[in-house]
Amino acid sequence: MSIDRASPTPPSRQLAEALRQSISEGRLPSGVRLPSSRVLAAELGLARSTVVTVLEQLTTEGFIVPRRGSGYFVAPLPPAAPKPANEATAAAPPRLLSRHAALLRELRPPPPRGSPRPFELGYAEIDGRFMTSWKRLASRALSGRSRLPWFYGDASGEPALRRAVADYLAAARGARCRPEQVVLTNGTQQGLSLAARLLLDPGDAAWVEDPCYRSAYDILRAAEARLMPVPVDEHGLDLASAQAVRNPAPRLVYTTPSRQYPLGMTMPLPRRIALLEWAARVGVWIVEDDYESEFQPQGRTLPALQGLDRAGRVIYLGTFSKLLFPSLRLGYAVLPEDLAEPFAAARHLVDRQSSALLQTIMTDFIVEGHFARHLKRMRALYAERQGWLIDLLSRRLKGVLEVRPTERGMYAIGWLPRGWSDVAAARALAAADVATVPLSSLTLATPRPPGLVLGYTGHSPAAMARAVERMAAAFERETGLATRQELELRQDHLSA
Repeated sequence: MSIDRASPTPPSRQLAEALRQSISEGRLPSGVRLPSSRVLAAELGLARSTVVTVLEQLTTEGFIVPRRGSGYFVAPLPPAAPKPANEATAAAPPRLLSRHAALLRELRPPPPRGSPRPFELGYAEIDGRFMTSWKRLASRALSGRSRLPWFYGDASGEPALRRAVADYLAAARGARCRPEQVVLTNGTQQGLSLAARLLLDPGDAAWVEDPCYRSAYDILRAAEARLMPVPVDEHGLDLASAQAVRNPAPRLVYTTPSRQYPLGMTMPLPRRIALLEWAARVGVWIVEDDYESEFQPQGRTLPALQGLDRAGRVIYLGTFSKLLFPSLRLGYAVLPEDLAEPFAAARHLVDRQSSALLQTIMTDFIVEGHFARHLKRMRALYAERQGWLIDLLSRRLKGVLEVRPTERGMYAIGWLPRGWSDVAAARALAAADVATVPLSSLTLATPRPPGLVLGYTGHSPAAMARAVERMAAAFERETGLATRQELELRQDHLSA
């Protein structure tokens, strides 16, 4: 064996690992005497004390045994199991997985993301004022003046943040809840996963909007729910058409009434009331994912379903991660009173609690008014960004990708010409380093025109402008169809 002096691994660790490997693989068989510490140190150019420390460590681990006056010997290894007579045909024992694990194999997580690419979804704008406030609050939380709890905390979340969330939701979303009904989560996905664990048994029916947030669909599928897609119309989830063809009633309904994902419409008040009355009458749970409600025009936002619910049928899910930055992984669930305790117990079993440090910073961020000011800035910025992008696409990709103005949010849909494949278009754009989501990949049963979901937050205008140029080139390269602007330029050139 030799020691690599250029390696960042310390020589003692190199020696220990080399000896372990040689013993484990049988190159140093049981009973063999090792060279003395003095000889090993001289041959490897190490201090004798280093070698002695390694030999003592391997003795503790059971790889070698000392014999007084004789040195160190390779420890006896357990006898190898006898090989079958016909080793080539011997069957290995089955690697048994649960039914749940078999499902999860089909639902592999996406590969780790690097820097966001235009027009990737889920990235918030992080401006200098936010960073300044967050850093100052983080520094204070870690200072000696902090009230940061350094021990295990409440599985439901720190009481101060739960009070702040309850107060915020009452003022901004018309929610009706006490802090005891709030359980903090690591984002909306964990909230939905816990709700599915509490409310669904395998085989129970669950309604999901069609099209639907794909992760929500996968979470309910992993819970072994019997998923039933419900079409959406211009007012969101179409309860009347679902009731006409779906029987019996489901155990759970997942909906995004504030801004349907991905089509973007808002469920009007009469339909909200009808949905709640039906759920109360037949005993259905409603999971309300209040997606992007913070970026709707002020004064025009309808109360959350949770605030209108009088029968205790709504589980309300929200997140700070999409509002501030994705790696924050901090969200919340508002539960009916009789569900709060079992939900907190399930939260404890999954990963005990959210980070107390992040909860402390987030509490101060809300209570001191930074959160409200940040949302106000982002509401204006995102509205401006959407208008800018629509104008750019209408000039550069007119006739190929049509984006219609919508209520404010973090994404828009670009509609492709009929007959196109949005999956093929998204694949061609990905090759040009442009990230889009084909609408058909979010569609379960109801056919829709081809479209691409485009996120316009968290990407600089310069990066998006360059991406639009690559989109134009990719579309022409794949289809031979020039954009309207290119056709006009060619016509002008011919006329000249």
